[in-house]
Amino acid sequence: MTSTRQASQPDGIAFLKGHGTLNDFVILPDDQADLDLDVDLVRALCDRRGGIGADGVLRIATAGALVDRGVLATLPPGVDGADWFMDYRNADGSIAEMCGNGVRVFAHALVGTGRAEAGSIPVGTRSGARPAEVLSHSGVDAVVRVDMGEPRLLGLSSAEVGGRTFAGLAVDMGNPHLACVVPDLDAAGLAGLPVQEAPVYDRDFFPGGVNVEIATPMVDGRVSMRVHERGSGETMSCGTGIVATAVAALADSGEATGDVVVVVPGGEVEVSLTEAGSSLTGPSTLVARGHYHRGR
Repeated sequence: MTSTRQASQPDGIAFLKGHGTLNDFVILPDDQADLDLDVDLVRALCDRRGGIGADGVLRIATAGALVDRGVLATLPPGVDGADWFMDYRNADGSIAEMCGNGVRVFAHALVGTGRAEAGSIPVGTRSGARPAEVLSHSGVDAVVRVDMGEPRLLGLSSAEVGGRTFAGLAVDMGNPHLACVVPDLDAAGLAGLPVQEAPVYDRDFFPGGVNVEIATPMVDGRVSMRVHERGSGETMSCGTGIVATAVAALADSGEATGDVVVVVPGGEVEVSLTEAGSSLTGPSTLVARGHYHRGR
């Protein structure tokens, strides 16, 4: 059933469509959180046949408005009520704490819609503040660096993909990841794995689900990776998963810090890991804008 607040928009719901290395999003400018962003609406928006099509939805609203509407119970750590907040939903309608590619596209959309100037932009997420810096901007395209915070190592676990078990490093990036660096795996072998299939994992270790990355060992500072995201399936890229993979690849090489280029099906993204935390630098592209009319 269409909510009262949605029905008050006879011209449809305004949206932008964007992607970061082909991890794509429907972006909803909704400053005062007027939309009733329920599971059915998110699924309809993300439907690649009957909707706009995306891996997830990014609502643009102020953090304070989301608290006032009851979408957020409280302001997350480091987030001010006046900050722009990335209210992120997976394609299945579930709420996600954080999305690195999403923050890049979100910051780009803020600049593209006149809500912020290029440069440093505070962005709120359910995992706390994630400052973004729009390094370059030419309208449709941008390059954005995101402060991804400090990765938290959770221990070792494993996942089964296509009947094969992969050992990995569990990393908390504000959301849970299992990054599996597979010895002797090359890019061709990675491309042949059935990563699109739902992985089998330890539900006691990951009670809220987990994003699973399968990656090649690091060679000359480069790693290839594919990811199965909880709530979305295989995506062409995952920002938090890219950082988790860089953490695992460096650990596999006996290092804790350094710079890593992670190659995903959607392109390349640069990760920098220091003792103080991590950052993610990569492209964002805004491809469309319009109004969505929800069918019955």
